[in-house]
Amino acid sequence: MEKQAVEVTINQAKLRIIQGDITKQDTDAIVNAANSSLMGGGGVDGAIHRAGGLAILEECKQIVARQGRLPTGKAVMTTGGNLKAGYVIHTVGPIWRGGDKGESIVVFAILKEGSTPSVSLKKEVTDHMRRMVGPIATPDEIYFVSKLPKTRSGKIMRRVLKAVANDATIGDLTTLEDEASVEEIVSAYQELKKAKE
Repeated sequence: MEKQAVEVTINQAKLRIIQGDITKQDTDAIVNAANSSLMGGGGVDGAIHRAGGLAILEECKQIVARQGRLPTGKAVMTTGGNLKAGYVIHTVGPIWRGGDKGESIVVFAILKEGSTPSVSLKKEVTDHMRRMVGPIATPDEIYFVSKLPKTRSGKIMRRVLKAVANDATIGDLTTLEDEASVEEIVSAYQELKKAKE
């Protein structure tokens, strides 16, 4: 049974949210919470593959043959096959393992000049993320730093941030612009970790 649709406009794009059978939606595209093999597992993923038919599976096989398994956070698009929707956007979400395997959201935020870290500022960052991305994006930890690790060409080195947040080896830093940025992030992370113990 379909419930009343909710419509939201984001940057001139109209988004319609409907509770019902995703395989029966007559829309441009539907989004599938896929597994990394794109082979149609159980639940909604399996239902989409069954209703859409072999055309979806064949395209998924071609994608995996070309680029390998789909990593978490990435998305690919296939035909809708026998579905009313023209396309299926397959995306792999993170797997929750109880919160102690690196699934938590960690924010490293640069303070504006003249700002000081505070509980209210952390709440403001959390509220902003919940508003802009949704409740699923509620950070577990927020670290305020003066700079982020960047390459000499100015790209933020996200793998360094991820390594610090997961207590993993940071790895090669030969392209790092400023070593002090990594030292500051490690220090901020260690201080907060000690405060939690």
